[in-house]
This record gives sequence, C-alpha cells and structure tokens, in this order.
Amino acid sequence: MIPPAFDYARPDSVDEAVGLLAGAGDEAKVLAGGQSLLPLLRLRLAFPELVVDVGRIPELRGVREDGDTLVIGAMTTHHDVIHDPLVRRHAALLASATATVADPAVRHRGTLGGSLAHADPAADLPGVVLALDGELVAQGPGGRRTIPARDFFVDYLQTALAPDELLVEVRLPKADDWGFHYEKFHRVAQAYAIVGVAALVRRDDGHIAEARVGLTNMGSTPLRAAAAEAALVGAGDAESVARATEAAAEGARPAQDMSASVEYREHLARVLTRRAVLAAAGMG
Repeated sequence: MIPPAFDYARPDSVDEAVGLLAGAGDEAKVLAGGQSLLPLLRLRLAFPELVVDVGRIPELRGVREDGDTLVIGAMTTHHDVIHDPLVRRHAALLASATATVADPAVRHRGTLGGSLAHADPAADLPGVVLALDGELVAQGPGGRRTIPARDFFVDYLQTALAPDELLVEVRLPKADDWGFHYEKFHRVAQAYAIVGVAALVRRDDGHIAEARVGLTNMGSTPLRAAAAEAALVGAGDAESVARATEAAAEGARPAQDMSASVEYREHLARVLTRRAVLAAAGMG
C-alpha cells in the first residue's frame, strides 16, 4: 500500500529537529531506523503531515561512560548495541536481548531509541531497559529532562514524550556484578515475543540478594514482576526459585489475541521467569 502524502525534513542537529517538531505539533512523526514507522505509514495507520528524519544527526549515536552510568545515544543501531564493548561489559543483558530482535537486516537499521519510543508492548527492549532501572533523556524546546523507564511507558504505543520532544539518549546504571538472562517465547515466523522475561540477579553467599524481572507483552506496557522480585530474595536453590516465580504474573494484565490466551500468557510468564532467573543466578 502507498503511504499518505507528507512533508519530509532531515535536520542536521538535535536543536533543529526539536524546532521542526515544535512547529508541527501533533502532526509530526520522528523517523529513526524506520523499522516501526514505515510499516505504519504503508498500512495507513499513521497520517503525519511531517516526517522528521533524525538518521543523520551524529550526536544521537554512540556509547560512552559517565561515571557509574552507561550512556547510549538513541540512534545507536541494534547491531552496534550488540557489538559495543562497553555495552557488553556494563549492560550485557541489553546486548543479549538485542541479539534476539527480528533479523540481521532489521538490526542493522533499527535503533534502540526507536524501539523504546515506539513502545510496542511486544518489543523486547522496553522490558529490558525497565529491568536495568534505565532512564531516558528527552530534549524539547525548554531543554532536556530525564524520565525513569518506569514512568516513560504510558500505554499501548504511548510514552511520556511530548509531541515537541525528541528522545536523545538512554542512561543505564552499570550492572557488572549482576547475573543476567533474557528468555522469550515467540512464533517461529516472527521474532516478536508472545511473552518475554528479562532477569537480573545479584547473589550473596550463595543466595539471591536482589532480583529484577522485566516482563514483555504482559500488559499494554512493559512491567516489573514486583511480587516475584520480592519473593526471590533469599532463594538459594532451584526449588525456592520455582516457588518464588509462581508470583511472576501477579499484577499483570496480558491481552488475549490470536497468539495466546490470557491464561497461557500467565503460564508463560511463570515458566519463563523461572528459566531466566535460574540462568541469571547460575543455578540452571
């Protein structure tokens, strides 16, 4: 299908991009890697008057350290996230999960910021950034503001970004001492998760001292499995982990669709959380 007509702009700086967005209001869309927006345009599910292509803004790419924080530019591609040595050292869960996104062609074009700003509840990376206690930095006409990941995802395909704001970077606390694992269940023909689980585990004296569990596609936004996280503290073997992860679906509101029923998604959340936590803790 042919997309509807729209104006196109390719700014050279973040300030120029923000100015364009501010001038267009609700009628503009940001084009990053294009892996989410272009299908929406072709299916005529989006009707922007202006598309702002931020793909040529160099300051939006790259990975750097800022003390105990890893800073990743929003336009950093999935391929670069996977292979960046700083990401692999300080946020290995992100690198591992990103390697499961779609296929090599999409990973070379798609971007971390584009995936997060699109806010598809079936996408892998929002739940991972949530589990990593990440923060997202947006720039608008009034300057920059930092939004915790727990507040960034508002509803299905909706974020806390204002129409005149651009996501510029993602900030992740370094997680060098945490075990990690990403587990997802998906249809063979598609890489989108029916359910996905991002697990981080910190052990002390053979027991889990702290756990973080991010859930993908268990609601209209990514979720933290708070009840399971609390129950996992003190777990020291596979049996105690299995008991704790029975709480993984508590508080979730998964949808029923052609891929899975609500009950099946809840079952998957429990099973995949157990697998992910055991792998992250080195118990299985």
